[in-house]
Amino acid sequence: MRHAIVLLLGLALVQDWPQFRGPDGQGHAEGQGFPLEWSETKGVAWKVPVPGRGWSSPVVAGGRVWLTTATDAGRDTSLRLMAFDLDSGRTALDVEVFRMRGALLNSKNSHASPTPIVSGDRVYVHFGAEGTAAVSTSGAPIWKTRLSYESQHGNGGSPALAGDLLIVNCDGFDEAFVAAVDVRTGKTRWRTPRPEPHSQAYSTPLAIDVAGQTQVVSVGAFNAIAYDPRNGREIWRVHYDDGFSNVPRPVFGEGLVFIATGFNQPSLLAVRPDGRGDVTRSHVAWRLSRGAPLTPSPLLAGGDLFVVSDNGIASSIDARTGAVRWQQRLGGAFSASPLLADGRVYFLDEDGRTTVLRAGGAGERLATNVLDGPALASMAAVSGTFVIRTGSHLYRIGK
Repeated sequence: MRHAIVLLLGLALVQDWPQFRGPDGQGHAEGQGFPLEWSETKGVAWKVPVPGRGWSSPVVAGGRVWLTTATDAGRDTSLRLMAFDLDSGRTALDVEVFRMRGALLNSKNSHASPTPIVSGDRVYVHFGAEGTAAVSTSGAPIWKTRLSYESQHGNGGSPALAGDLLIVNCDGFDEAFVAAVDVRTGKTRWRTPRPEPHSQAYSTPLAIDVAGQTQVVSVGAFNAIAYDPRNGREIWRVHYDDGFSNVPRPVFGEGLVFIATGFNQPSLLAVRPDGRGDVTRSHVAWRLSRGAPLTPSPLLAGGDLFVVSDNGIASSIDARTGAVRWQQRLGGAFSASPLLADGRVYFLDEDGRTTVLRAGGAGERLATNVLDGPALASMAAVSGTFVIRTGSHLYRIGK
């Protein structure tokens, strides 16, 4: 775990939650004492309004909660970075990074869906094809760049750090590629086209360590590919015929990478990452078809893999074999990715309801907690508390 944190996030502190899905990018909360129950009238340390509209997940670093949002600016839309004081919820920073014109292309998306990354004294923000930037934690611009492509449903996937590179998936319907941007200068170090055929996708890359070699696993339409971050060359590839509009971030553990294949005929693949070239026939350990997610990312807890489908079917799967241990209906619709804290799995649905299950055994239901929704962003966990973003507000939840 410590190696992964250093690899991905440089100077980030363990107690921080500095990127999408936390320190390791896989939804694991450090520490203990996280709350089990809350509501609008119980366990809310603070609740503050967030202007505009955005579904980027909150991240926490340096005593601040960071997120992006999009606000009306006359005929334009202002794409903004905001920070809130972790202790009080007070607005600490609110700066425009880019400005754009254009309507939302999907009712469940926003102009500010990708989650920022905080590393040291910099915040890296990504607004899809509208622009990518590094901003100092004081709000000063450091560099800006634009990776141009045409996205059918707007921006989606978040960037990822691998050493001194910011890795960005650019999966449009006109062209699709993966780019590595130098974190110091904003210059593109490499740009690798996706293989044909391609289509739109909205997933977030994940840097992993395989036998001492860093791989960047990038999920796209019809193919998931592991790249060498030094040069963008393909290490291995797995193909699926019917998968596009992929959203879930892959996860890694138990010697396997777990990949959601996207729409049409969704499935979840477990892939051994020690191959070369096309490993579709040789390195797929197992495949799950029933209950596979379209939007929420999987969650690995020891040998258990937890997934929740968009229509609310939660499953516990033996990560090594693919055997389903249990399935249960949570109810509701899901977009946010689940989170592991204190031996519990927290599932946040689109109505603002969080269902808490015991991570082991038969998945005993421990609590159901309701906030005023909607909620599509994933939760953050820091210092025994949760930070939750709804359509209009930001909450800090504690005991």
